[in-house]
Amino acid sequence: MFAKASVFRARRATVAGVTLAGITVLLLSGCGAQVDESVAESTASDGGANPIEGGDRDLTLKIGTILPQSGALAFLGPPDEAGVKLAVDDVNAADLGITIDAHYRDSGDTTTDIATVSVTDLLSLDVSAIVGAASSGVSLTVIDQITDAGVVHFSPANTSPAFTDYPDDGLFWRTNPSDLLQGEVLGNQIADDGNGTLGLIVLNDAYGTGLAEATAAAYEAAGGDVVAQALFNEGDSNFATQIADVTAADPDAIALITFDQAQVIAPALVGSGYPGDQLYFVGSNLADYSQNFAPGLIDGSKGTRPGAKQVQEFTDRMLELDPTLVDFSYSAESYDAVILLALAAFAGNDVDGRSIADHLRQVSGGTGDGAKATDFANAAAALAKGEQVDYDGLSGLITFDENGDPTEATIGVYQYGPDNTYSRIK
Repeated sequence: MFAKASVFRARRATVAGVTLAGITVLLLSGCGAQVDESVAESTASDGGANPIEGGDRDLTLKIGTILPQSGALAFLGPPDEAGVKLAVDDVNAADLGITIDAHYRDSGDTTTDIATVSVTDLLSLDVSAIVGAASSGVSLTVIDQITDAGVVHFSPANTSPAFTDYPDDGLFWRTNPSDLLQGEVLGNQIADDGNGTLGLIVLNDAYGTGLAEATAAAYEAAGGDVVAQALFNEGDSNFATQIADVTAADPDAIALITFDQAQVIAPALVGSGYPGDQLYFVGSNLADYSQNFAPGLIDGSKGTRPGAKQVQEFTDRMLELDPTLVDFSYSAESYDAVILLALAAFAGNDVDGRSIADHLRQVSGGTGDGAKATDFANAAAALAKGEQVDYDGLSGLITFDENGDPTEATIGVYQYGPDNTYSRIK
């Protein structure tokens, strides 16, 4: 039992003309050419991007955050908030006519109503935008409250496909791609590693089930066989039934699509006799387990996470801001979310939420206009001259489509070592 299959050789799946194995830059749902064509058609009648008013600015942009200071994703709170704070510092230090006033609140998780309370408080402060939540499930509980108020809802970490077509009046945006992409990479990676059968232990919410579906579809398209899937609910603390159900099918690999529940599930799986190197992690639980697990517990296991390779200069600046950081997950996406909000306000010379939303796509290059810019100061200086800009940030290429989704993304593949820390291998 629990012996890894050695004869299976997965067929590599190809999506939108891009072979996924070993390639991390992907096009979102369909192909980039189709997105560009739809942009050209939709903007032809109104001249494309909104015109930029040149000249000085005198703006104060008030934003709030609902990032996890508590709950199942609390380990993501410090890097996400640090990313926001660093972006606020950079915008304010540029002294180009826009100042950001930021207010930080907790999102909790879906077992509480902390996010609702936090959003109510932030709206009473008359914020123009709210950054967060990290959890797709949490964002779905407050998205109507935020967008009905005419406020931009901008998540650096939400990946559920449910947001793509959500009726948000054009006010929901994200720097993280839909899990249709991460699922493609994860499913193909599991198959390419020679695993003929797969079991999944999955958080029963919009994020977990959406990513599980995309992973299973890609894995089966590559020739694999999903033999078991067990669901659990947020707030559960005992996973014995799920572990027993999945291991009974004797899968070659098990994917853990969870939040911090992986801290309990992974050791329990290994304790039951399942090999730790046959586990696969995802962006919401790919974490430093050096202080949580016995040495070597998950040595050789792999995982995937959206995001470009971390730039050392950015990491160093984050550590200057918060020396206690040990994880940098979604910090670049949080940084870019704030920069894009500031650029959209600057482009429209208006901090109203509706105006910001109307300019977010064009400052990302989604309307096909603008010179490339990779930092706030240079982009804002160009906007002050009446020029269009196309911002690409620390999280990678950012080009929004009409749904507020990035049309391109980078999905990294990581592997754990003997100390239960991970490093990027693709």
